[in-house]
Amino acid sequence: MKKVVTIVALVFLVVLGIITLFPFVYMVLAGLMTYSEATSIPPTIIPEKFQWANYAAVFSKAPFLQYFINTVFVSLVTTIATLITSVLSSFALTSLEFKFKGLVVGIMVSLLMVPYESIIFTNYNTIAKMGLLNSYAALIIPFLTSIFYIYYLNSYLKGISSTFYKAAKIDGASDLEYIWRILVPMSRPALVTVGILTFISSWNSFLWPLLVTNEKKYRLLNNGLAAFTTESGSDVHLQMAAATLTVIPILIIYLIFRKEIIRGVAKNGIKG
Repeated sequence: MKKVVTIVALVFLVVLGIITLFPFVYMVLAGLMTYSEATSIPPTIIPEKFQWANYAAVFSKAPFLQYFINTVFVSLVTTIATLITSVLSSFALTSLEFKFKGLVVGIMVSLLMVPYESIIFTNYNTIAKMGLLNSYAALIIPFLTSIFYIYYLNSYLKGISSTFYKAAKIDGASDLEYIWRILVPMSRPALVTVGILTFISSWNSFLWPLLVTNEKKYRLLNNGLAAFTTESGSDVHLQMAAATLTVIPILIIYLIFRKEIIRGVAKNGIKG
C-alpha cells in the first residue's frame, strides 16, 4: 500500500513539475523558431532548426545591451546598499541599547503591513519634486533599504550570543570592526539570502521604473521587453527570444545560490 501511495505521489509531482516548467521551456524553444513555427496551429514544440540569429535580431531591433547594463547596475547598487543598511540597522536593534527601542521595532513591524502600491505615488511625487525623474538615482534611492530585510536580519542576529559583542568590546574593537570581522562572517547564510532576493527583486522590477523613466537609455530589462513587444509588432519569435534574455541570467543566479537561500531561511526559522 505504501508503495502505491509513493508511486502516485511521484507521478503527481512529475505532472505538476511538467505543468510548471512547460511555459518556460516553450518560451526558450519559441525564441529559437522561425515566425511561421512560432505562430503555427497546432503549435510547434521543437523547432526544425534552431534559429540562433533571432537573438542577434533582438539586439538589432532594440538596445537590449543598454537595458542589460542598466539592470545590472541598478540591481547591484540596490543590493549592496540594502545589505549595508540592513546589517547596520539590525545590529543596532540587536546589540545596542537606546531609548524607545521597542517603539522603533513596533513601528517597523507595522510598516510591514503597508502595501507597496499604497506608497508608490507618494514616492513618485517625492522623486519628481527632487528633479530626479529619468535618472539612475530615481531607480535606486527608494530601494536603498528594506524594512523587511532589517526585520529578517534582526531575527537572525538574535540567535548569535551577545557574548561575542561583549568580548569584542573588551578587546578594544569598534562596532564597525565587530560587524565586519565577527557579525558578517557568522551571519553569512542570512546575508546571502538577503543579497540574492534583493537582486532578484530589483532585476524583476517593472512598475517603479515604468513610472520614473521614459527614455530608452534608462530603461530596465522588463520595461525594455514591454516596449520591444509593442515595437516589434507580430514578431512572436523575437518576443520570445527577448523574454528568454530577460529570464535566463536571473535563473542562473538562483540555481547557483539556491542552497544558500534555503540554508539562510531554514536557519533563521529554527532560531526564530
